[in-house]
Amino acid sequence: MIEFFRHFLHEFELPLNNPVLIFSLILFIILLSPILLKKINIPGIIGLIISGVIIGPHGLNILAKNSAVDLFSTIGLLYIMFIAGLELDMNEFKANRNKSLLFGFFTFILPLSIGFPVCFYLLNYDFNASFLTASMFATHTLVAYPIVSKLGIAKNQAVAITVGGTILTDTAVLIILAVIMGSSQGNLNQAFWIKLGVSLAIFSAIMFLVIPRIAKWFFKKLESEKHAHYIFVLSVVFFAAFLAEVAGVEPIIGAFVAGLALNPLIPHSSALMNRIEFIGNSLFIPFFLISVGMLVDISVILSGPTALIVAGTLSVVAIFGKWIAAFFTQVVFKYTKTERQLIFGLSSAHAAATLAVILVGFKAKILDENILNGTIILILITCIVASFATEKAAKKIAICEEEVSHEDADKDQILDEHILIPLAKTSATASLLDFALLIKDKKSSNPVTLLTIVPNNDQAEINILKYKKAVDKFVIQGSASEVKINTIARIDHNPASGIARTSKEIMSDIVIVGWPRKTGFLDKIFGENVDSIINNVDKNLFICRFEKNFIEEKRLVFICPPFSERGIGFQLLLQKICRLSQELSIPIVVYAEYKTHQAVQQIAAKLKLNAKLAFKSVLDWEDFEAISDEIKPTDLVVFNLSRKGSVSYQSIFDRLPQKFEKSFSENNVILVYPQDDRKESAMDAYEDFTATPLTKSLEAFEQISRGLGNILKKN
Repeated sequence: MIEFFRHFLHEFELPLNNPVLIFSLILFIILLSPILLKKINIPGIIGLIISGVIIGPHGLNILAKNSAVDLFSTIGLLYIMFIAGLELDMNEFKANRNKSLLFGFFTFILPLSIGFPVCFYLLNYDFNASFLTASMFATHTLVAYPIVSKLGIAKNQAVAITVGGTILTDTAVLIILAVIMGSSQGNLNQAFWIKLGVSLAIFSAIMFLVIPRIAKWFFKKLESEKHAHYIFVLSVVFFAAFLAEVAGVEPIIGAFVAGLALNPLIPHSSALMNRIEFIGNSLFIPFFLISVGMLVDISVILSGPTALIVAGTLSVVAIFGKWIAAFFTQVVFKYTKTERQLIFGLSSAHAAATLAVILVGFKAKILDENILNGTIILILITCIVASFATEKAAKKIAICEEEVSHEDADKDQILDEHILIPLAKTSATASLLDFALLIKDKKSSNPVTLLTIVPNNDQAEINILKYKKAVDKFVIQGSASEVKINTIARIDHNPASGIARTSKEIMSDIVIVGWPRKTGFLDKIFGENVDSIINNVDKNLFICRFEKNFIEEKRLVFICPPFSERGIGFQLLLQKICRLSQELSIPIVVYAEYKTHQAVQQIAAKLKLNAKLAFKSVLDWEDFEAISDEIKPTDLVVFNLSRKGSVSYQSIFDRLPQKFEKSFSENNVILVYPQDDRKESAMDAYEDFTATPLTKSLEAFEQISRGLGNILKKN
C-alpha cells in the first residue's frame, strides 16, 4: 500500500512528466476555462492564455515547456493561419484586394513609423535593434479569429481585408527579419537577394500550380474515402509550412498559403470543412493559446524599473499603432465604428510572428533581455485586448446581420426553409444531397428530407424496407456536415402525385430531383412524370444532372430569359446561386437581356449578396448555339425556366432539356423552375392528374416547329 501511494505521489511531482496526465490536464483546461469565464462575460481565449500563465514554468510550474508542448502549439498556430486562408471568401478577397493592400500598408508602415523613433530616441537602442523591434509592432497574429469564425461573420468585408492585410504585413516583416539578419552577419549581397527571390518564386509555383492539381486528382480518385481527405489536407498544410521555412520565411506563411491553395476545392459547408474546423477549434488552437500563456513571466515586472518601462512602452506603442491603422482604414473606406473595432481587434494581437522576430533577434544578440521580457508581457496584454475588442465588435455585427436577414425574410415571405429530395435511384442521391447541403440556409432548423415513392403493390412493404436500408449512409453523410436528414417513404400509384402531396405536407420550399433517364423501369416512370412534377409541384424546383465533382467547376453560368426576375421565387433562386458561388469559390456569369441585368443587380444589392457577377448580353433567345458555343466543359450551367402560365414562360424553352442533353453532355447542369405567381391552383386534384410524357411533348413540339419553319421558308 505504501509503495502504491509513493508511486501515486511520484506521478504528481512538478513539473508533470506522465504524458497521459499532462494531456488530461490540458483537456480539462480546454473544457472548463471557457465555460467558467463565460459566466463573467470574459472571452474563452483569455481563459486559455491565463491558464497557460498559471500552469506554465513561470507560474506554478505544473507543466514544462517541452518538445511535446512545442509540437502541439506549432500545430495550433499553423491551424489558425490555415483556417484563415481556407475560410477566406475568395470572390470577396479578389473584389477587395486593393483594400487589403492598403490596410496591409497602413498596419505595416504606421506601427513601424511610430515604433522606430520610440525605440531609437526614447529607449536609446541602436539602429538595427530599434528597426527590428519596430518591425515587430507591425506584425500581428489572428489569435481572435476563432471568435469571428464561431459567430459566423468570417465572410464580412472587414474580416476579409484584415486577413488579407495580415499575411501581407507578416510576410513583409519576416522578409525584413531575413534582411537584418543578413546585414548583421555581413551576407547582405546580390546572392542573398537572388536566393530569396528564387526560393519564394519556387514556393509560390508549387503551392498554387502543383498542389491544387494533386489535390483535385486525390479528391476525385478517392471520393469515397472521406477520412483520407482530412489526412491529405493536414499533410499539405505541414508540407507547405516546411517549404516556406526552406524558402526563407516563417512556416505560418506556408500554412496560410496552403489554405488559399485548397480554398476552391473545399466548400465551406462540406463535411471535410466541418471536420477541419471541429478538430482545430476543439484541440489544436486551444493548445496553442495555452502555450502562449506559458511564455509569460510575470516576475520580469518585479526585476527592476527598466523592464517595467520597456514592457509598458512596447505595449502602448503596439496597441496605439494598430488602432491608428484601423482608424485610417475606417476613414478611407467609410466603415462603421464597429467595423473599425473589429479590424483593430483582429490585428492587435501579437503572438507568433512577433515572438519569431524577437527570439531570432535575441539569439543573434541584436536585442537584449529587456526587449525579450517586455515582448512576452506585450503578447499577454495585446491578446487580452484583442479578444475583448473582437468579441464585442463581432457580436454587434452578427446581431445586425441577423436582424437584416430577418427583415429580408419577412419582406420576401421566406420562412425557415425545408428542402425535399425525391429519389428515383439511390446512386444519384449522394451528389443531390451534396448540392442540397451547399445551398441550404445554415440558420434553418428544418432537416433535408429524402423521399421515395413506392408503387402500391404486393412488394410495397419489402421495397420500403429496402429503401430505408439504402438511405442510412446518406443520414451519416448529412450528420458529418451537422445537418439533420429526414427520410420518408410513401406508397402511391403515381410518383409525381406522391412528390406533389409530400411537398405540401412538409411545407417544403425547394424540391431537388435528378435528371430524367430512361435506362430502367423505375427511371422510365420517373422520366415520364417530369412534366407532371414541373406543372404540379408549385415549389422552387431544381432538376439536376451532376456528371462530375463540384471541385472541377471554374465558372457558374446563370442563364436568365426575359422577365425571369418577375417570378416570386427568383429572389430565393438568386440567393442560392450566390451561395453556391461562394461555397465553390467560382464567379457567376449571367446571360440575360439588359433589363434583366439591371434587375439582377438591384436584387443582389438589396439582399446584400456578396458574389462576383459578370454579365453577357443575349439578344436572340432562339439562337441557342450562340450561348452554347461560349460555355466550357468546366462551367456549371444553371438555366432559369418557367412553368406554363407564368409571366416569363416562352414556348421556345420547352425543348431545352433535350438540347442540354446533347450540347452539354460533359457539364453539370441545373434546370430551375422557381416558384411563380400563377393564379390557378397547382394541385386541383392529386388523384386525377396523369403524367404527360416529356418525350411525347417534345416530339409533338418538334413536329409543329418543323412545320412552321417550312411555311416561313416558303414565304
